[in-house]
Amino acid sequence: MQLVRPDSVEAAAAALGNGSVALGGGTDLVPLLRDGIVSAETLVELRDVVPRGIEGTRIGAGTTLAELEVDPEIPEALRKACALAASPQLRSMGTIGGNLLQATRCWYWRLKFPCFLHGGDRCHAREGAHREHAIFGNECCASAHPSDPAAALVALGATLRTDRRELPVEALYRLPTEDDRDVTSLDAGELLLELEVPRPEASVYLKAMDRTRFSFALVGVAAARFKTDARAKPAHPPSGIASDASGEEVRLALAGVAPIPWRLESPDDLDRATPLPGTAYKVDLARPLIRRALEAVA
Repeated sequence: MQLVRPDSVEAAAAALGNGSVALGGGTDLVPLLRDGIVSAETLVELRDVVPRGIEGTRIGAGTTLAELEVDPEIPEALRKACALAASPQLRSMGTIGGNLLQATRCWYWRLKFPCFLHGGDRCHAREGAHREHAIFGNECCASAHPSDPAAALVALGATLRTDRRELPVEALYRLPTEDDRDVTSLDAGELLLELEVPRPEASVYLKAMDRTRFSFALVGVAAARFKTDARAKPAHPPSGIASDASGEEVRLALAGVAPIPWRLESPDDLDRATPLPGTAYKVDLARPLIRRALEAVA
C-alpha cells in the first residue's frame, strides 16, 4: 500500500479510483482497512487539499469535530452533536467531512456477513440480533446511521459543496435499493469540500446512549428553529413544525434510527415508524426526546 499527497483538489480527485481510497482524519478508514472490510492499493491524503477552518457560516470539510465543538459561532445543535460524537482523541483527528461519510456500525456488516449492503440478498439484522438498529427505512437494510453531526446538519438545513456540485446535506443520503446499495449520493471520486450552515434562532441536539459518554446514539434528536416569511407559510402546517403568525418553523432530524439521518416533518411521523421487535423501544425513547428538543428551542 502506498500513500500519495496531491497538491490540489483536481489532483486528489484524479488519484481516486482504481484501488485508491481517500484518507482524511483516518478515524473510520484505518479500522476498516485493519479489519479487511475496505481494501486499498493507494491512500490519497486529503489534508493538504480539502479546506479546513470556520469562516462565518462556511465550514471546511477538513475541520475537526474538536474545532467545531468549541467555536461559539457554530449553532448549538452542531456543537453538541460534535461534542457527543466520540472520545476527545477521535474528535481531535476526525473531520466533519469524514464523519458524514462514516460506515455503518452494524455488526453483521462489520463481521462481513453477506448482507444487503455487501451485495447479499437479505438483511441479517432483520432476522437476528438488532437492538441497535433502525425503526425507519429498514425494508432492505436495518442498519442505523452512526453520525450525530449529520442529523444536526440536516435539521439545520445545511448545504454541501463538493468538487462537482452543491447539494443539501439531506440529499447526500439515500436509502439502499436492489439497484444501488450505496447510502450516499456521491459519485465515484467526488470530494466533500465545504459546508454552508445557516444560523438558526435556536437549536439543540439530544442523545440517548447506552453509557453517558463516547457511545453511538440509540436515538439522537436535532431541532432547529428558524424565522421564516410568514406569507410563505402553508395554511395548515404540520403539527409541531411550523409555528404561529410570528413566522417561525422548527426542523427535526434523528440519528440512530435509520440507515441514513432521518428527517421528521412532524413529531407525528413517529407513528409511521416500522420498528423490528428488538427496536420498538426506540420509538418510546424518541417521543420524550423530541418533546424536550421542541421545548428547548421554543
